[in-house]
Amino acid sequence: MKAFCFRSRVAIASALLLAACGQAAQAAELVMFRDPNCGCCEEWARHVREGLEQEVTVRDDRPMAQVKAEMGVPTDLRSCHTMDVEGYVIEGHVPAREIARLLSERPSDIKGLAVAGMPLGSPGMEMGDRIQPYQVVAFG
Repeated sequence: MKAFCFRSRVAIASALLLAACGQAAQAAELVMFRDPNCGCCEEWARHVREGLEQEVTVRDDRPMAQVKAEMGVPTDLRSCHTMDVEGYVIEGHVPAREIARLLSERPSDIKGLAVAGMPLGSPGMEMGDRIQPYQVVAFG
């Protein structure tokens, strides 16, 4: 009987540890770098907070060209803000649903996702019913 109780406790402790690890993975830090003079970045961060139900840390303390170069964002895909999320780079106005899909599928052959420029109608760039077509591009 004592062996059974010990094994049960070990099993329960293991299950709790796995659950805690799962929670930690879900609560990974999302860090967005932006220029302090850009307003659409805050709107996009709000979209991501709501869409992923996670907090976004906003940093505007580094030159954006340096951030983008260090993170390997191709010049032709650059936008106004860059996010580091669980080892992936998110550049520009990528919809939260695409970030969630990236984190769910976790492809090993890409560095990140980008929406080049600042297309009207993309998350954070809403202007009434004005919408410019845009693509979410995987890079790296």
